[in-house]
Amino acid sequence: MQIRMEFIFRASPAILYTFLTTPSCLIRWFCDEVDIQNDIYTFSWNGADEIAELIDDIEEERLKFQWQEADSNEYLEFKMYKSDVTNETILEIHDWCDDDEEKEIRDLWASQIKALRQECGG
Repeated sequence: MQIRMEFIFRASPAILYTFLTTPSCLIRWFCDEVDIQNDIYTFSWNGADEIAELIDDIEEERLKFQWQEADSNEYLEFKMYKSDVTNETILEIHDWCDDDEEKEIRDLWASQIKALRQECGG
């Protein structure tokens, strides 16, 4: 099942984009290690690797990853945009999980986003 989450940030889309694409920033909030070769990202958590291809990249707007081991219609997508009303940055995340994993995945993202906020200043 697809899940969609929105998080509000004070940091600009440019800052968020840097934290979503730069190895030195990704290891501060998302993974233990990351290796990027062209558009192939190898993320490591607790010694286990997950490989994703960056299939869509619009600087400061959107990143879309296709996981190597996932179904072709499953992906991880980050969208960043400024709210016209509040001028805050909205980070929208689209992820996939099994039906019985939704709460676990939402909790994991909440924890990851808390770390991202601390690292990027809000």
